[in-house]
Amino acid sequence: MSAMLGDLPTWNLADLYSSPTGPDLDADLKRAAADAEAFARDYEGNIAGLDGKALGGAIARYEAMSDRMGRVGSYASLYYAQNLADPERGRFSQNVSEKLTDISSKLIFFGLEMKRIEDADIADKMKAPELAKYAPWLRDLRAFRPHTLSDELEKALHEKYVVGRAAWSRLFDETIARLRYPFRNEVLSEAQVLDKLSNKDADVRKDAAKTFGKVQGDNIAVFSLVTNTLAKDKEIEDRWRKYKRPQSSMNLANCVEDEVVDALQVSVKAAYPRLAHRYYKLKAKWFGVETMPYWDRNAPLPEHDDRIIPWAEAEKIVLDAYGAFSPELAAVGRKFFGSGWIDAPARPGKSPGAFAHPTVPSAHPYLLLNYQGKVRDVMTLAHELGHGVHQVLAAKQGALMADTPLTLAETASVFGEMLTFQSLLKTAPDKATRKAMLAGKVEDMLNTVVRQIAFYDFEQRVHMARRQGELTPDAIGEIWMAVQKESLGPAFSYDDEYKYYWSYIGHFIHSPFYVYAYAFGDCLVNSLYAAYQAKPEGFQAKYLDMLKAGGVKRHRELLAPFGLDASDPAFWDKGLGVISGFVDELETL
Repeated sequence: MSAMLGDLPTWNLADLYSSPTGPDLDADLKRAAADAEAFARDYEGNIAGLDGKALGGAIARYEAMSDRMGRVGSYASLYYAQNLADPERGRFSQNVSEKLTDISSKLIFFGLEMKRIEDADIADKMKAPELAKYAPWLRDLRAFRPHTLSDELEKALHEKYVVGRAAWSRLFDETIARLRYPFRNEVLSEAQVLDKLSNKDADVRKDAAKTFGKVQGDNIAVFSLVTNTLAKDKEIEDRWRKYKRPQSSMNLANCVEDEVVDALQVSVKAAYPRLAHRYYKLKAKWFGVETMPYWDRNAPLPEHDDRIIPWAEAEKIVLDAYGAFSPELAAVGRKFFGSGWIDAPARPGKSPGAFAHPTVPSAHPYLLLNYQGKVRDVMTLAHELGHGVHQVLAAKQGALMADTPLTLAETASVFGEMLTFQSLLKTAPDKATRKAMLAGKVEDMLNTVVRQIAFYDFEQRVHMARRQGELTPDAIGEIWMAVQKESLGPAFSYDDEYKYYWSYIGHFIHSPFYVYAYAFGDCLVNSLYAAYQAKPEGFQAKYLDMLKAGGVKRHRELLAPFGLDASDPAFWDKGLGVISGFVDELETL
C-alpha cells in the first residue's frame, strides 16, 4: 500500500525544539517560570490601579509568556501524538503539562483581577491605544465575569486539573490507543478497523463492525466510568459557576449565544426526515434492500471511485482547487508541503483521525493525518489544510487573539473541502462516478451535520440523566440507540453490539458539547458557499479578511459583510437546503 501512496511526509518538530531533552526546551521552561515569578511580583494585587497604558504593557508581557508556554505545550502534545502507545512519550507529555500548570497557576491572578475591574473603569482605561488593541481579548475574558469564583477556588481548580479532568482524558486516550481489534488473521488498531467500515466488500464491513463492537463492549466498564466521572465533575463545576445548562459554558467559550445553538439544533432535527431518512432510504434501494445493517451506513456505492490517490496527486488536487478560488489562499497552503509541517502515514500507536494544531503565532501549525489514499482522505487533507491556512492567516493577531471560536474555527476547513469537492466533481468522467461522488459528499455532510447534532443531543441526555445518579453502561447505550434511530431513520437495522459505539468518540471526553461546532461550521459554510455562487465578485477578499480576523470578531460581525445572520433560523435552513439539494439531484440521477 505504502508504495502506491508514494513518499508520505512526517513532522519535523525541530521548528519548535531540538528534542524532549534539548537544552532549548529546558531553557524555555526555566525562562517561563522566571518570567511568571517576576510578572506576579510586579502586578499581583495592583491591576485595578494601573492606567490604560500600563495595563496594555502588562497584557503585552502576558501575551509573550503565553506564546512561550504555548510553544512548549504544543511540542509536548505533538511529540506524544506521534506515538500514544509509547509510555516514555506519555510521561514526557504529562511532566511538561504539570510544569506548565505550576507556572500558569502563578498567573491566574491576572485574569481574575482583570475581570473584577468595573465596566466604566475599563472603558476609561481603553482610551489608551496600548490597551485598546486588546479590546477583543478583554471582551471575551470579561464575558466570564458572572461565572468566576474566588481567587483561592480558581487556583485550586486550576492546579487540580492535571490530576482531574486531564487525567481521565489521558486514561481514555491511552485505553483507545492500546486496544487491538482481531480481524481475520490480523490484529488492527482503532483507525485501521474503522477504515474497514467503508470497505467495498460487505463481509469485510460486517467483520470489522462486529469485532469493533465486541472490543468496545469488553472495555465498556472503563469508558462508562470515565464518562460518568467527567459528567459529574462538570455538573459540580457548572453548579459552582452558576451555568444554567451543561452546554452553556462551551457556548460562552465559543462566543455564541445559547439561543443561536438552539436554533441550529431545532433546524437540523426538523430536517432529519428530508436529509438522513430520505438519503439512507435511497441508499438501501440502490443496494436492493428495504433495510441495511448499521455497518453499511458508510458503505461505498457499487459505482464508488475506489482508486488509490498517491500523496503527490492529492497535494496537487487540493492546491489547484484552492488556487482556482484564490491564489493567495493556495500560496499559504503551499507552505505546508515539503516543510515537515504534515505527518501523513498511518502508524500503530499514532493519534487516530486527523487534526490541525495551531501551536503558537511565533511558530506555524502542524497537520496530522492518517492518509490511506482514498478520495475521502484527499477531502480530509483539504479540510485540515483549511484549518492550517486559517491559523497562519490569523497568527498576526498574536497569541491572545489568533484563536478563532470553535463555531467559526470550522469555516476555512469545510470551505476548503467544498472547493476541493466541486473541483473533483467537475472532472467526473461519467454519470455513475458523478452519482458516487455526490453520494459520498452527502454522506460526509450527514456525518458532519445530522450525526454531530445527534451526538450533541446524546450528550445533553447523558449529562441531564447523570444528574439523577450514576448511569450503567446499558443506560448510556439505550440513550445512544434512541438518538441513532431518531437521526438515521428507518433504513437501518442494529445488532446488539452497536450500543457500545458511543464509547470511542473522543470529543465527548475532551471537550463536552464541542460537536455542534461541526454542524455550525458546515451549515455556515453552505450558506457562505451559496452566497459565493450567487455573487462571486469581491467574495474572495471578504473571505480572506474573515480568516485574518482570528478571534477578534464575533460571528455577527464576521457574517455581516456577506449579508448573513446566524440567529435567524432561515440562515440554518439555507445551509441545510444545500444538502437536500444534493439529495434531490441524487434522486433524479
